[in-house]
Amino acid sequence: MSDHKALQLFKIPETRRKILFTLTILLLYRLGFQIPLPGMNPEFLSQAASGMAGQVFGLMNAFSGGAIGQTAIFALGIMPYISASIIFSMLAKVSPRIEAVAKEGATGQKKINQWTRLATLPIAVVQAVFIYTGVFRLQPEMVAENMRPAGLGLFVLVVLSLSAGAMIVMWLGELITEYGIGNGASLIIMSGIIAELPASLLQMSNSQDFYNVLVFWIISWILTVVVIVYITKGARRIPIQYARLTRGRRVYGGQKHFLPLKINMAGVMPIIFASILFVIPGVLSQAFEWDWLSQIFNDPQGFVHVSMYIGLIFGFCFFWNRLMFQPEDIANNLREHGSFVPGIRPGKSTAEFLSQVLTRITLAGAAFLAVIAVLPNLITTGQGLSGRMAYFLGGTSVLIVVGVAMDLVDKLNAQLVMRNYEGFMKSSGAGWARKEQ
Repeated sequence: MSDHKALQLFKIPETRRKILFTLTILLLYRLGFQIPLPGMNPEFLSQAASGMAGQVFGLMNAFSGGAIGQTAIFALGIMPYISASIIFSMLAKVSPRIEAVAKEGATGQKKINQWTRLATLPIAVVQAVFIYTGVFRLQPEMVAENMRPAGLGLFVLVVLSLSAGAMIVMWLGELITEYGIGNGASLIIMSGIIAELPASLLQMSNSQDFYNVLVFWIISWILTVVVIVYITKGARRIPIQYARLTRGRRVYGGQKHFLPLKINMAGVMPIIFASILFVIPGVLSQAFEWDWLSQIFNDPQGFVHVSMYIGLIFGFCFFWNRLMFQPEDIANNLREHGSFVPGIRPGKSTAEFLSQVLTRITLAGAAFLAVIAVLPNLITTGQGLSGRMAYFLGGTSVLIVVGVAMDLVDKLNAQLVMRNYEGFMKSSGAGWARKEQ
């Protein structure tokens, strides 16, 4: 988007109002991180970037837009809502009843959104209990002096506070989606990642080779962004031919369209699933003092850790793509609408062809995600960065930010296209009116 178009956005009253509203809600969201949890030690906020809270939950912070391990009321971020959305997205493909509701159009989507909101609360409670037992209980310095020893009262207080904060964040995200620009949950995640960048740069400034490291990271960021944009925009375009029908002297159909299959069709979902599975053993190793388990799952540069992580990403990538894109349903829909792939018979042959194409694309997309997820941990070795900072400076966070930014730019361009189209029609009408006079 050029500078001229960016200035035009603020000249449109509706778009300017949406942009300012979105920025205001994001500012209120970030202010929530300055509100400490009742009964917790606010001084621990400055130490939350180190230790187990930073090493284990760094990547979860990137996905949730929160600050897991900090004593802030918005520590869970948007993660409970994202978890509920993922659950219902999978159920819509597995459960016939929910699938029937999803096919009802806007009414069905409204019902699923309501179910997602209702499911967010119990998920937030479960995650709050997990955070309390996995982080706060293992770090007694996080508890305020007047609340020791930590008992049932503190447990209930922390769980209720974290759950209420998660529901407020969900509400703020829906406000952005309804009255602002872009998807609220995605923008909250992006704002959480961007908010960590100053702290990451400040930590890098403490090193002796700060300028060399900074130049190295700038070059790495540029290359990563270029690769992410190239892969995100890349798609396999399958030609679709509509059957030609003759009615009297008129010929209907016969047009040629394309079915685009994106290379990175799964997005960051495989990394999310793989990261969640890796977080659980890490917390168990800390809780039960299993050193052998801690050495495997808390060593991002270890061979076993990297191999298992890559294997999980590949497995979840194939699982997600097969779940969300079903070749049999696509082939049946094409046949019902009188469409076909040139050179491929409709029906079973088309489904087999789409399945083969999906397998090749998924393999390329999984390899891309594996490199994005693993490479930052390898290149940050010996630079003095903690695991959490490596995640925020790495390719996974950049993948999220670039994806959200590209979606936001597309929505802003759509606003400009609608405005220009309306202005063109008005100017043409006025011109014709003057000519008639």
